Amino acid sequence: MFRATWKSLLARKVRLILSGLAVVLGVMFVSGAFVLTDTLGRSFDAVFADAYEGVDVNVSAKPKIALSETEGEQVAAAMPAAALEKVRTVGGVAEATGIVAADGARLIGSNGKVVTSFGPPQLGENWVGENDLVKLREGRAPRADDEIVVNGALAQAAKVKVGDRVGVLTLEPKKEFTIVGVFGYSGDRDSLGGANEVAFTTPVAQRLMLGEPDVFTNISVKAADGVSAAALRDDIAAAVGADYEVKTGEQLSADASAGLKEGLSFFNKILLGFAAVALLVGTFLILNTFSIIVAQRTRELALMRAIGASGRQIIGSVVLEAIAVGLIASVLGLAAGIGVGALLAYLFGKLAGGLALAGIGVPAAAVIGAFSVGLVITVVAALLPALRASRIPPIAAMQDVATPDRPLTKVTVAGAIVTAIGAALLFLGLSGNAGDNTLTTILGGVLFAFIGVALLTPLISRPVVSLLGAIFSWSVPGKLGRLNSGRNPRRTAITAAALMVGIALVTGVTVILDSAKGSIGKLAENQIKAELVIAGSQTGPRPPSFDRAVLDKVAAIPGVRLVDGEYGDMAVIGGERTWAAASSDPAALQQIFGAKATAGDISRLGPDQMMFSSDTAKSRNVSVGSQVTVQLSRGEPRTYTVSGIYESSQFTNPVLLPAAAAKDFAVPQPNMAFIQLAPGTQVADVQPQVETLLADSPEVSVADRAAFIKQQTSQLDTPLRMIQILLALAIVIAVLGIINTLALSVLERTRELGLLRAIGLRRAQTMRMITVEAVVISIFGALLGVVVGTGLGAAVVEALKDEGITDLVLPWGQMGLFLGLAAIIGVIAAVLPAVRAARINVLGAIAHD
Repeated sequence: MFRATWKSLLARKVRLILSGLAVVLGVMFVSGAFVLTDTLGRSFDAVFADAYEGVDVNVSAKPKIALSETEGEQVAAAMPAAALEKVRTVGGVAEATGIVAADGARLIGSNGKVVTSFGPPQLGENWVGENDLVKLREGRAPRADDEIVVNGALAQAAKVKVGDRVGVLTLEPKKEFTIVGVFGYSGDRDSLGGANEVAFTTPVAQRLMLGEPDVFTNISVKAADGVSAAALRDDIAAAVGADYEVKTGEQLSADASAGLKEGLSFFNKILLGFAAVALLVGTFLILNTFSIIVAQRTRELALMRAIGASGRQIIGSVVLEAIAVGLIASVLGLAAGIGVGALLAYLFGKLAGGLALAGIGVPAAAVIGAFSVGLVITVVAALLPALRASRIPPIAAMQDVATPDRPLTKVTVAGAIVTAIGAALLFLGLSGNAGDNTLTTILGGVLFAFIGVALLTPLISRPVVSLLGAIFSWSVPGKLGRLNSGRNPRRTAITAAALMVGIALVTGVTVILDSAKGSIGKLAENQIKAELVIAGSQTGPRPPSFDRAVLDKVAAIPGVRLVDGEYGDMAVIGGERTWAAASSDPAALQQIFGAKATAGDISRLGPDQMMFSSDTAKSRNVSVGSQVTVQLSRGEPRTYTVSGIYESSQFTNPVLLPAAAAKDFAVPQPNMAFIQLAPGTQVADVQPQVETLLADSPEVSVADRAAFIKQQTSQLDTPLRMIQILLALAIVIAVLGIINTLALSVLERTRELGLLRAIGLRRAQTMRMITVEAVVISIFGALLGVVVGTGLGAAVVEALKDEGITDLVLPWGQMGLFLGLAAIIGVIAAVLPAVRAARINVLGAIAHD
């Protein structure tokens, strides 16, 4: 039996390998995800090991508000110079150095634009001299208040050199400095981990990066000879008290690396998600391939049963073929995944400013994941065809091979049940009743919905395909192609279902994001009563900002009626973390956004007062007169009195603090401003004057309301494009499925094609017939995908109504594009099978058994 199976496999190796390509692509994503995170993880381990190599013990103040890597850059807490003196008195301390290192120093390059960073911090530091790790490459150390040194990575990115006069944005507005030196790191590295670094003199660094004199972010300690780092850590911790975090250099390195790895896990989940989509589509392809092969081998399998093979042996034969395909696909997928993981790591390193990558490694998880997923998916997909093969009666060996249609009752009932389960899970997840398992419930609902629709598809395939095929029935090849596409509803349905999954996901995401853009745009148009807006696009962990003095200058421009500047930060309010805002003029804010009071007075805000939105006030059980303690990113906790509560809307912040509180925000400058003009004043008369005032704030610009809304909503275009690109993989697999189905179908109809050729069907007509069949199946799959995707997208939009997505926007243009793309896919997929069909030897085909 084994020899027979092996010979059977070799006889069909091309078509089985073609179906295995789907598994290859899915396994590639699985293994690539693990290779990527392993490589980047080890790279960051090396970076932080170097960064803290000369540090035996590090002392830092506990942050006021702790943030994870995915929430943004941690705001460093300041520690007084007295702490440095106390550390120096501890026995076993050979040297203690006060360090200032905080994110937020943005250098303006030679092109007049701020050098941006997509992940690595933009550090503002105090220059503490050279050591084994840090070396000046050019120039000298900063001595005057207007002198800085920069690392090699920043010098290259900004295209600046020693002697250049540059602007730097910090906690304060733009300041001018002269670059007096460029430094690098051992091993000829321009940076550590891609960070951009600006080093000032210590007093300037303290003022600009921490907002107060004689403070540090941490203290770097070297132990005396013979003193262990762990023992010195414990002694220092006892001396400075519980308000400080004291760690060895090894601990600090491990903690910093672990924090970044937490952020990397996000990319890992994305890649694994797309791997799941690829494998789901691949399951349909493999199921169809084995179903067709079993149908073609009906007589052969029946003969084997007739000479004594048991049903179990037949199942084993088909499963053995599946295992062989799965093994080959897993090996190829693992190899491709290693390459993809290495490529993504390289691109990430470049994007991160030249991160030095550790050697590409293949973790055990990548190998185990590759073979587990590849084998399991292939064998599971082959089980149904294997069971079907085991039920072939021996009498079939004495009959012509035939695959009569079976009733669709069972599959229809199963499809209805599975679809109902999917709908129930989606309703449970989208309604917010799934608790901590919301995402899992929604994903499960989507999976069941796809499988259920795929099971129901044979019921509608014949009438829908017949209707679609009518478009091409103006010729004999078109009529034949139409009939062929509908002759086996199950096969057509499974082939179309593979394409459905990819297009449904793309359509669903597009519906959700377009609805979000439309809703935000409509709400903004109706609620923002400001003709001009000052804002910028956030390209890093910190929002762009501008000088608060600009607000007063804008208010003085003739024709300007109201100006409101807004600040924002994460705060701990009443023991819970909440986003908080501050307004330069609450009365102007009230008029610009049409805010309505539900309690108290919201037109003014005293220095010791705060306001809540109605939803937040209700959830926190506060009312006018309540005393609330607020901890911001800087400073000490402060108690405010609730003076007003305003009606919640999509454009009101949950908490509003007085403008004076912004000095303790992570970014103590306004990041947005709304300008309302007096009646009769033209935007074109005011906008250029505001632009002039923003000359020293290159991170932001002023735009009219329509341009501002477009700028804000366009931020959703980037994730949409990324999702569409990655989901194109599912469509590629679907194309392989159509090619495979048609190729097997051509082989199955060899004698039929020979007879058609014998009675006059020309080669070109044969190719058109196969092409029509492919196009009809492709359009059917795309149509299913558009309908299912629209339904899923509409369900999500309905569930998000309370979140502000109130308008359902259907992307008609993209839906039409998908259907047109499906027709092109069909033509492409038909090329090889059509050529093969056209080249069939007529006499040999007629004699084919």
